[in-house]
Amino acid sequence: MNNNEQLKTSLPPVPESLWRAANTFESYPKLTEHTTADVAIIGAGIAGITTAYLLAQSGLSVVLLEAGKVLDGTTGHTTAKVSAQHGVIFDEIMHHFGHEQARMYYEGNAHAASWMRSLVKEKQIECQWADEDAYVYIQSEDNIKKLEVELTAYGKLNIPGEWVDPLPIPVPSRAGIRMPGQARFDPLAYLHYLLASAVKKGVRVYEQTTVTDVEEESSLKIRTYSGSFVTAEHIVVASHFPVYDPGFYFTRLHAERSYAVMVEPEKPYAGGMYISDDDPARSLRAVVHNGKEHILFGGENHKTGQGICTFGHYERLEKYAAETFGIRNIPFRWSAQDLISIDKVPYIGPITGRHERVYVATGFAKWGMTTGTMAGHLLADRITGRVNPHAEVFDPARFKADPSFKHFIVENVNVAKELIAGKVGIVHKKINELGNDEGAVVRHNGKRAGAYKDTSGKLFLVDTTCTHLGCEVEWNNGERSWDCPCHGSRFNYEGHVIEGPAVEDLPILDVQEQ
Repeated sequence: MNNNEQLKTSLPPVPESLWRAANTFESYPKLTEHTTADVAIIGAGIAGITTAYLLAQSGLSVVLLEAGKVLDGTTGHTTAKVSAQHGVIFDEIMHHFGHEQARMYYEGNAHAASWMRSLVKEKQIECQWADEDAYVYIQSEDNIKKLEVELTAYGKLNIPGEWVDPLPIPVPSRAGIRMPGQARFDPLAYLHYLLASAVKKGVRVYEQTTVTDVEEESSLKIRTYSGSFVTAEHIVVASHFPVYDPGFYFTRLHAERSYAVMVEPEKPYAGGMYISDDDPARSLRAVVHNGKEHILFGGENHKTGQGICTFGHYERLEKYAAETFGIRNIPFRWSAQDLISIDKVPYIGPITGRHERVYVATGFAKWGMTTGTMAGHLLADRITGRVNPHAEVFDPARFKADPSFKHFIVENVNVAKELIAGKVGIVHKKINELGNDEGAVVRHNGKRAGAYKDTSGKLFLVDTTCTHLGCEVEWNNGERSWDCPCHGSRFNYEGHVIEGPAVEDLPILDVQEQ
């Protein structure tokens, strides 16, 4: 399917996040000279901005570095549920980590949500904050036992929740668990306040500043692509995928993409936030746009670079929306990339046991609104010497033999398979077969290459070998990007990095040499 065929649907031809469209941010300068700070933070998403805000409140000097534009990554493309209910997970965490650790996972996320609610109320932040009950539900009778076991875990952990059958909304379901008192909001309106407050407190923000390395001597030093550097006493790596990776996080994380369509429905929505524990997963929540209530449908998860026809994921969400609530209009569609750890719990704390002044926050597994906020608190407490009762369960140094070892093997076998498949796969497409606004892997001078023709027919040709560890990228027709199936790096059609762990662009090939 090419993008000309896509225009036959009611979906917008170009992906755009509602949050990015509805909010504007100041432009911040690129770092062009050497500077110093108590703390340097890499990554201006919810984790980095929350950490900066809290450290500034404590009187520390902070530099915040962003490779692109602030809040243009996963935080700007979330479904924005503020919830401690992260799917069917608590029985699994209790089984693998123990009762106390599972309780700390819940309490850490619940505390983060409560802090956000209090801040919104106290500072009167206009961010469409709305308290909602959250529901995790199943569509298949085969999964009923799993949901019953999860509700039992709620009881053991003293988590508020109750069995619900039927759900309040007309979607295919067998039963669900309701967790009261959660919330939804506009994440960028909220973070606009935090960032502006941090800047007023002295936080220095630099955009278009790509970090290339961290040097550890008596003081820590961040080097950037432009040659400038930041010297700091502490460094926080909150760049989604750790841009500095002495702990080999690329072997302990995998990247998944998920999709969202925002629909003006024909039928009324009864409220609540929903996520199914089935395949394919489905997520629903209300959102107000132009004074009208819309529904944000999410789901269609797959590993990055392994989604085949990515536009088809949007089409399936569109079909689901039409079948359940009907569609008057679809003003926005977008996708997000999330990192998931091998035991499904985020890594928040010292990046390794030998790097006690360098910290990481990653692996939020699609629940970054609470886990990113919690990361800010955990890291700010660590840096300022305060004890945080929730820190242990998120410690990156943990390694649970069950399930970590099994998942470690599975994920890295998958990486090896994708690496080999990309190198030996047969390429059938020819450049002259591409239509306008179409991309594909092609043969160029006898070798594999990536080609895209824009709407005017201009050709862009890149080397498809990922600059991270050499896997072969694949074309993502839904986002017009080149995606790596091994570790989730993404590049736009001109070859520029848009998602790490890669920091170098794909080489441009000469379009005249055909």
